[in-house]
Amino acid sequence: MGETTETERESGLRFQDASVNASEVSTWFVHEVLPLEAILMHYLQHNWQNASDIIDLRQEVYVRLLEAAQKEIPEHTKRFVLITARNLLIDRVRREHVVPIDAVADVDALGVAIDSPGPDREMIARDELRQLRIALDRLPPRCREAIVLGHIEGCSGQEIAARMGVSEAAVSKHLKNGIRALTNLLYGELADRTKTS
Repeated sequence: MGETTETERESGLRFQDASVNASEVSTWFVHEVLPLEAILMHYLQHNWQNASDIIDLRQEVYVRLLEAAQKEIPEHTKRFVLITARNLLIDRVRREHVVPIDAVADVDALGVAIDSPGPDREMIARDELRQLRIALDRLPPRCREAIVLGHIEGCSGQEIAARMGVSEAAVSKHLKNGIRALTNLLYGELADRTKTS
């Protein structure tokens, strides 16, 4: 069995040497990873100062995700995407010597330093939360309820199903449709603002 990567160790995922069908990887990427693009882009923009690098960073994350998924598709896609992005940023910092790595006793302290927001970022975050609230209000009621319970209150699929009085399959469908709709709403508005700037 191969060596465990840093991303696999931190996410609690262990990939086996068995290969995954290219069609399965493609389907997983389109249905599970692409709807998380808004979250990924926000994470990268929030944690990397050079805005001109963001698109390249996103692509590097996608490459790492696809390479990992060829071995085994992870169960927790969102967690895996964000851990992969974090590890990429740490690798970039090390390579570019932005912060000498020996000056940081604990690598997690580097993550804390990167994550501490300034006043401008707090204002941007408040604005993004307002936009998210507006987008959530525009979702169909069942999708909105599933999103709030799952992604805001942190309920499991079983808990959401029990509270909504539906099957877990229906919850999964509401969550996927809700995330897709949110992504479209938020990205559509972002694209419109960018064009008018």
